[in-house]
Amino acid sequence: MAEVIGVRFKNVGKVYYFDPAGNVLKKGDKVIVETSRGVECGEIAMENRQISDEELVQPLRQLIRVATEEDLKKVEENKKKEKTAFGICLKKIAAHKLEMKLVDVEYTFDNSKILFYFTADGRVDFRELVKDLASVFRTRIELRQIGVRDEAKMLGGLGICGKPFCCSTFLGGFQPVSIKMAKEQGLSLNPVKISGICGRLMCCLKYEQETYGELLRSVPGVNSVVMTPKGRGVVTDNNLLTETVYVRLDSASDAPTQNFRAKEVRVLKTGRNSVSREELEQLRTLEGN
Repeated sequence: MAEVIGVRFKNVGKVYYFDPAGNVLKKGDKVIVETSRGVECGEIAMENRQISDEELVQPLRQLIRVATEEDLKKVEENKKKEKTAFGICLKKIAAHKLEMKLVDVEYTFDNSKILFYFTADGRVDFRELVKDLASVFRTRIELRQIGVRDEAKMLGGLGICGKPFCCSTFLGGFQPVSIKMAKEQGLSLNPVKISGICGRLMCCLKYEQETYGELLRSVPGVNSVVMTPKGRGVVTDNNLLTETVYVRLDSASDAPTQNFRAKEVRVLKTGRNSVSREELEQLRTLEGN
């Protein structure tokens, strides 16, 4: 077992373990630590606790110090520098006529490196841009291409639900989301209705998937052949949350469908409610990063 603290470097980001070096820290405290990127200022997201050695990535880096007033002033100065660097980089991108969109700029705490985050449709040859930026800022320059989901997480905004993006408020990382989830939850496969502002499938499709998966095991799917208290029929629709199925009876194919509780019917043949190949190809682009 080892005593650790959890440090986060972005408002909503991954939590990294560090050796507290004998300090007892509270959630929200600012600390200075050494990372693979250099010396950084982070915030305590997890207070002192014991963690098994199997959960740790060795070697465990040690806390340098609790952030001082001078350190916090430096962080604020870096934020001002980032805004200036953003404007300069935009002009340089335009000068080099590069097909890329600058998203964010980040200074490391010790100013040993400046990171420029951007999106682009394909690969971008930014070697000349890096040289140009290095001649201006006189420090190490790193250009990092990110996906559209990462862009949304960095910039923030409001989703179609009217609330701030999940990714920029509480999601520490992105979970895989698939077209299958939308299909199993009975959602419209209209890309406008199931994709977020980033143009990819909404992260919230993941939240209830486990529940829908359980319900799908007990509620017959669309096109299933079932035996009901009123005879044999085919399921035309279902409501997973109420565990109800709508059945067109073979004995009254022209009559309106009748609804039954899922436990009242017995599945004779499982149906397939598939998506056409053309439709699937159009929707595949929503599953990327």
